[in-house]
Amino acid sequence: MHSLPETFPPLILASRSPRRRKLLSEIGFNLEIADIDVDESFPEHLKGGEVAAYLAGKKALAYGVMPEDKVLVCADTIVVLGEEVINKPADAADAARMLSALSGHTHRVFTGVCLRRGDEILVFTESTEVEFRAIRPDEIDYYISEYQPFDKAGSYGIQDWLGYTCVTAVRGCFYNVMGFPMARFYRELQAFCKGKD
Repeated sequence: MHSLPETFPPLILASRSPRRRKLLSEIGFNLEIADIDVDESFPEHLKGGEVAAYLAGKKALAYGVMPEDKVLVCADTIVVLGEEVINKPADAADAARMLSALSGHTHRVFTGVCLRRGDEILVFTESTEVEFRAIRPDEIDYYISEYQPFDKAGSYGIQDWLGYTCVTAVRGCFYNVMGFPMARFYRELQAFCKGKD
């Protein structure tokens, strides 16, 4: 693994997402993994990116006492079509419903990220537009059967078969659609750590 061009505190990544772990490990961060189990409900008045930011902050606050020498990283990714917030599917039928709704339309992907160190917290949100071509029902059935996208917001991964074959445009950060806005995170973490030193 390559070393980073500057020194950061160790990160505690509170996420079950293998994609977030892979992205942060590959860039060279020293990672500790924590499992924070929270209810992912949110107030109905929140819209779009506010939902993702709220859920990321909710996870960070559930961690408990936070040491000063590490940075807790929590994130939540949601898909929004029109005004509807689309999270992870409950089952195959729910996944098919979500993908049918996204087919032929443009939706937005919001990732809320919360950084916590000691008693200081920073929350930010990244937004990306994704455009899908029309997806046939047999393609949806194949994708769900072969790729089991039940741990993914919107029931798809842009880095797998559906992304390769059905995404016609991405406006904004590609990695945000994977579940973590890497370039924005790096900038925000730099500023957050300098502010604490």
